[in-house]
Amino acid sequence: MTKHHLRPATYNDLHRIHVVRHGTAENRLSDPSLVTEAEVAWYLEEAIFLVLEVEDGVQGFICANHQTGYIWALFVIDEFQGRGHGTALLDAAVTQLRQAGHRQAFLTIGQNTGAESFYKSKGWQSTGIDRPGETVLRFWL
Repeated sequence: MTKHHLRPATYNDLHRIHVVRHGTAENRLSDPSLVTEAEVAWYLEEAIFLVLEVEDGVQGFICANHQTGYIWALFVIDEFQGRGHGTALLDAAVTQLRQAGHRQAFLTIGQNTGAESFYKSKGWQSTGIDRPGETVLRFWL
């Protein structure tokens, strides 16, 4: 596994976060207007927003809502996947949610995707399909 460092995201990271978000083959954002600047600012200022850095800079990030336990985003750029970086980000966010008093975390993910397989391999369980047709996963903390 490549040596990495996790830290809170800053506004200075936003350009690279954007590159990472669009540097994944899976879960492409068909309509970029669905993610607003206000949402990103809220996660940066209020919620759990961590980046994963390696020697080459930021290669992944996670956003989690500390109020609800919702994992809003987890992305690792394709070239750095499969090295434990997604697991490190997820574990760190889950730890912070647990410390915030949550007993469970949840997220939505495209059906039959590599991401769905990733979460299920970490013990996340499907609770059904939401209205837009994504799988809802839950993880007991």
